[in-house]
Amino acid sequence: MSKRHKAPALKRSMTAGQMEMISLGGAIGVGLFMGSASTIKWTGPSVLLSYIFVGLILYIVMRALGEMLYVDPGTGSFADYATSHVHPLAGYLAEWANVFQYIVVGISEVVATTEYLRFWWKGTSDWVAGVIIIAFLLVANLASAKAYATLEFWFSMVKVVTIVLMIILGFMVILFGFGNGGHPIGFSNLWSHGGFFTGGIKGFLFSMAIVVGSYEGIELIGISAGEVAHPQEAIVKSVKSVLWRILIFYVGAIFVIVTLYPWDKLGTIGSPFVTTFAKVGITAAASVINFVVLTAALSGANSGIYSSSRMLYKLAHEGEAPKTFKHVSKRIVPSHAIIGITAGIFIGFMLNVLVQYLNKSLANVFVIVYSSSVLPGMVAWFVILLAELRFRRKNKNLMEDHPFKLPLYPYSNYFALFMLTLIVVFMFINPETRLSVAIGAIVLIIATIVYLIKHRKSAIK
Repeated sequence: MSKRHKAPALKRSMTAGQMEMISLGGAIGVGLFMGSASTIKWTGPSVLLSYIFVGLILYIVMRALGEMLYVDPGTGSFADYATSHVHPLAGYLAEWANVFQYIVVGISEVVATTEYLRFWWKGTSDWVAGVIIIAFLLVANLASAKAYATLEFWFSMVKVVTIVLMIILGFMVILFGFGNGGHPIGFSNLWSHGGFFTGGIKGFLFSMAIVVGSYEGIELIGISAGEVAHPQEAIVKSVKSVLWRILIFYVGAIFVIVTLYPWDKLGTIGSPFVTTFAKVGITAAASVINFVVLTAALSGANSGIYSSSRMLYKLAHEGEAPKTFKHVSKRIVPSHAIIGITAGIFIGFMLNVLVQYLNKSLANVFVIVYSSSVLPGMVAWFVILLAELRFRRKNKNLMEDHPFKLPLYPYSNYFALFMLTLIVVFMFINPETRLSVAIGAIVLIIATIVYLIKHRKSAIK
C-alpha cells in the first residue's frame, strides 16, 4: 500500500469566535427556515424529539472529535484520524465523501439563492444571478482563510439573530397572545391534531434521516482547526458552545413552529418564519426572511467550498487527487483546490439550469440529487466514532491527564454507531428517501472500487 503524505499546515489566521460561527453556519441551513416540512409531515409534533435525539448522537460525535482534535489539531482532521486509527480506505472515503457532499450542497444552495434573488429582481436570469454568486464566493475563498471566516461569521450571525428573534416572538404569541388579539395560543397544537406521535415509530425514524442531514456540517470544526490560532483552547470552547447553541436554535425554533401552527396545516402557510413575523406586525416579514434565507444559502455554499477545498488539497498531497490541487497561493490558501470545487459547483448549477430549461418537470430530479449528499455526509460521523475507539486504545498514556474526554466511552460510541446504522436502514425503507440514499451509496461504492483498483496496482509495483 502506498504511503500517504500529510498535507502541509495552512496559516492559523482564524479566531475561536470565527471557528464557532463556521460550525454554526455549516449546521444551520436553509432547511430550517423553509419549515422543515418533510420531518413534520412524517412524525408531527414529535419531530421535536427527533431533533433532541439526533442532537444526543451529535453530542457524542462532537465530543469524540474534540477529544482527538485536542491532541492532534490538523487540517482535514477527521479524515486523518480515519486513516490513522481505522484504515486508509476509511480516510479516503471520508475525504471524497466530503468533496462530493459539498459540491452537491453548493449547487443546491446556489440554485436556492437565484430563487431568493428573484423576490427582489424579478427579471433577473437565473444563470446570470448564479454566475455572479459563484464568482463572489470564489473571490471570498481565494482572498484568505481570514476573509472567508469573516464573511462566514457575519452570514452565521444573521441566521442566529433571526432564529433568536423568531423564538422570542413565538413565545410572546404562545404565552401572551401578542399579535393574536391578546389571546394566548397555548400549547394544545402539540397534541390536538392526531396526537404527539402522529407517524408512529416508523415516521419518527424516517424524520431522523432528514434531521441528520440538517445537522451535517458541524464537523467543520475538525477542518477549520488547522487554521485557528491557539487550537486546543478554541476546540474545547467551540465543541462545548456550538453543541448547545445548535440544540437551542433547532429545538427552540421547531418547538415554536409546531406549537404556533397545527402541524398538518404547515404545508399551506409557506415559511413559518415569514408567517410568525407577519403575525406580530412586522409588515416587511417576507423581505426580512428572504434576506435571511439568501444569507443562509450563501453561508451553506461558502462553508462547503471552504471545507471540500481543504479535503481536495489533502487528497492531492496523499496522491489520491491530481497534483495541481496541491498548489497554495501567496495568501496561504489552497487556490487550485478552491477553483476546482467552485468549477464543480458551476458545472452542476449550469446543468441544473439546462435541465429545467429543457423540461420543467425534471426539476424534481435535483431534489433527489441534493438529498443524495446525506449518506456521504454521514461518513464523517461514522469514521469519527470508529477512530475514537481505536485512538483511546492506542493512546492510553495521553488519556490519563486529558481534560476533554468523551463521556461513557466506549458505550456512547456503540450507541451512536447503532443509531446511525438504524437511520440509514430506515432511509432505504422510506420510499421518499430510498432513491437519494441509493445514489449516495453508489457514490461511496464507486469511490471504494477506485481506491481498491489503484492501490492493488501500487502494491503490485
